[in-house]
Amino acid sequence: MKKIILSLLLISSLGAYSQRTCATNTKLEQLKANDPSFAVHHQETMDYIRNNATAQTNRAPEVVITIPVVVHVLYKTAAQNISDAQILSQIAILNADYRKTNTDFNTVVPAAFQPFGADVELAFCLATRTPSGQATNGIERKSVPSNFVFEDSYYTSAGLTAWNPTKYLNIWVGRFTDSSLLGFAYLPSSAGAAFDGLCIGDQYFGNTGTATFPFNKGRTATHEIGHYFGLEHPWGDAQCDTDDGVADTPGTYSPYFGCPTYPNNTNVCAPNATGAMFMNYMDYVDDRCMAFFTNGQKAVMQATMNGPRVSLKTSNGCQSLSVTEQEAIQAIAVYPNPVSQYFFITSPHTAVDFVEIFNTSGQLVQTQTLDDVNNKIVIDQLASGIYYLRIYNEGNYLKSDKIIKK
Repeated sequence: MKKIILSLLLISSLGAYSQRTCATNTKLEQLKANDPSFAVHHQETMDYIRNNATAQTNRAPEVVITIPVVVHVLYKTAAQNISDAQILSQIAILNADYRKTNTDFNTVVPAAFQPFGADVELAFCLATRTPSGQATNGIERKSVPSNFVFEDSYYTSAGLTAWNPTKYLNIWVGRFTDSSLLGFAYLPSSAGAAFDGLCIGDQYFGNTGTATFPFNKGRTATHEIGHYFGLEHPWGDAQCDTDDGVADTPGTYSPYFGCPTYPNNTNVCAPNATGAMFMNYMDYVDDRCMAFFTNGQKAVMQATMNGPRVSLKTSNGCQSLSVTEQEAIQAIAVYPNPVSQYFFITSPHTAVDFVEIFNTSGQLVQTQTLDDVNNKIVIDQLASGIYYLRIYNEGNYLKSDKIIKK
């Protein structure tokens, strides 16, 4: 009897750890708890990128954007020092998944959902130059002690600090102390922060080497980087009153695990003939049972790439870019909008050093020096209403814009 009980406990334990877990929401709640103003900024950023008007305004022509990637490998044992081949396999998977060239799309995605499938028009490359312009293969490695807490210290000097997060997608690969974790990434409200990027267990990265079933097809990175580009889980707050803000992902109140049988209405807010879209990359099913993003999710990611993460579009981390002066000025982004406390001015390809803010009567109400790619502008002291911006560099006017103060 004792042997039977022990066997059952072991099976139960293995089942618990075979379920996908994503710590993105946990990390987000920690940021909100530490800074109440960030909580407001986060909500306004998410409203901005999910707003239909924003998506239409920011809709770009069908041009594929290439994202420079740097992979930071933090290993405690030789086995965890994953090979270049394992890293390359993950980059290839990301390119297939985000361009909808993955070979399992037609077999995993039911016919009823296939028309919603989107080529997100994002591609990924390992960086060929460092922030200082030196040649690189886009991979750096560091041995860390056995007591290193990867999920907390990955981006610190004890781990490996980020390459300029406004110009690179930073991916940290290591072994979590909390063995139930697969990975997490930060939403666009954290764009440019020292910790911004993807943090992922080596057992769930790529499809070779240490990658472990049932998360050995690279979809954990696909899922988490979806968060990085502004996507949330389909079940939202798990109450069916606030979902992911995407119209073409059916609302559910709970994630799906394993490999469910289609159609499935178990967790659907409004049961119907097609049921849950559990095979979407943003659900929690096993790697082999998720296979696409939707057009609505693509719109959110495009809005993110024209707002909070616009500076990635003109990064030369993979290649030298030739951008005209007019294109550089047009790339200056102001977000989120509307806003209640603060917004950002991001200028990815031309220097900006000063902004003037005018009310609708033409009165100058605020000025601020700008000194970075991402510049935080606090306007919580201004009255609600419409304000106009004039952005300069070295006394030369560059661009006007408008901000709505709630």
